[in-house]
Amino acid sequence: MRLSELAAHVSAASLRGDGDPEIRSVSYDSRSVLPGSIFVAVTGFTADGHEFINQALDSGAVVLALQADREAKWLPGLAESRTPALIVPDTRAALAQIAAALSGFPGRRLKMIGVTGTDGKTSLSHLLHHVLSSAGENAGLISTAECWVGDQLLPDTGRFTTPEAPEVQQMLSQMEEAACRWAVIEATSHGLTLHRVDECDFDIAVFTNLYPDHIDFHQTLEGYVNAKGRLFSMLDSAVHKGLEKAAVLNADDPSSERFRSLTSARIITYGFHSGADVIAEDIAPAGWGSRFLLRAFGQECEARMTVPGEFNISSTLAAYAVAHAAGLDASGAVDAIAAWRGAPGRMQFVDAGQPFTVLVDFAHAAESLRRVLMLMRERSRGRIIVVFGCIGERDKERRYRMGQVAAESADYTIVTDDNPYSEDRDGIIEEIARGLSAAGRRQGHDFAVIPDRREAISHALAMAVDGDAVLLAGKGHEREVHLPDSTYPCHDPSVAREVLRDLGYGR
Repeated sequence: MRLSELAAHVSAASLRGDGDPEIRSVSYDSRSVLPGSIFVAVTGFTADGHEFINQALDSGAVVLALQADREAKWLPGLAESRTPALIVPDTRAALAQIAAALSGFPGRRLKMIGVTGTDGKTSLSHLLHHVLSSAGENAGLISTAECWVGDQLLPDTGRFTTPEAPEVQQMLSQMEEAACRWAVIEATSHGLTLHRVDECDFDIAVFTNLYPDHIDFHQTLEGYVNAKGRLFSMLDSAVHKGLEKAAVLNADDPSSERFRSLTSARIITYGFHSGADVIAEDIAPAGWGSRFLLRAFGQECEARMTVPGEFNISSTLAAYAVAHAAGLDASGAVDAIAAWRGAPGRMQFVDAGQPFTVLVDFAHAAESLRRVLMLMRERSRGRIIVVFGCIGERDKERRYRMGQVAAESADYTIVTDDNPYSEDRDGIIEEIARGLSAAGRRQGHDFAVIPDRREAISHALAMAVDGDAVLLAGKGHEREVHLPDSTYPCHDPSVAREVLRDLGYGR
């Protein structure tokens, strides 16, 4: 695509310099620039992409995209090279527009479902992909845990929960090439704020729940709510594809009223109260799962799910509401929900025939940890043993609070690594332990500190006896622990299986 053609797709862009080169790809990282690229100088959290313009040019970039408020500093230095530059108000927003244009705007043809909320996004996204696939609809998925193009699993996207816009658009393009009709995207607050899911032209937007989270990034709760709300306001400007736009909202969460006001799309509600369009009644345990009466749109049916927890029943209601909005067969959706075995690292059982329960879950905030521990308490007859740590570079108050939750809801806690990243691992662990101690728990008696996560898991499983339940929390699907100067492998389900085998189970 020629620069002049590309510029027409970028809001409020102006051109500087000479020439109209052919652009073959887009990059926001100077280390990944290829000959013929446009390099978009994004201002990041720790570095400014404008500082790497020369490296991008040396690697073959033929056009630069610069942010207007930095033009005066950087453009004069490019005069000698006569390199064309695209000046934009916001390089992050431009990155999404450029990536979508170079990919041929796949989001304008795929039917797009976006899922946002504090908890349950990943599980619901995987469930929706499963429901669509079970209905014979070829679908793609972009989620924190995994990304799929139809039935093909893509390589790990790395640390980001929502990949950057070029990766999102590339995956959407792959979905279209693979004849997918649908794409399901987990739209995180970071992804929405940083324009990673711009140009996705959503048809159905889904809200799970909301409570304070990521305040270190959004600064205020209002900022966090506004980030989630972008998904719903995006519905009104999205391309129409023959499917009525719909916002699927959790009627049990008061934030739904805020999101309802942001769109003119059809509103479909779900929840546990009779005023919702899709509700669950007469809920009863069925093993670790549940059975319940599903009422929706004047009809009712018996429904079952094998994944535990009331919060997962909420996800099944949301999935049924989305299936209705998508025009799928209702009974087929119910059957698909009953057959679903959960998302990777989300309420995932590890069963090697041991006489105690081992559960892996991504819970890494106080409220989500509490919910899982309460469920385990209800379904277990022995002790509750929990293994968890806290992420570095995040809200530090969370660590103390998670220690308190573990003290209140578990019988024994092992404090370990999560992903310290650039922070001191021992300092993070100490803050968690302080929360445990403040709640009356004693180190060496009620909790232990074992920094290496693999050793912590081994210790927890070795001390479990008949009827106990062990929760490995916080890492879920992740496969590495990131320390300040190194990483080590640790995939909780795999480590648990190895330890159980060493203990004599599953041979």
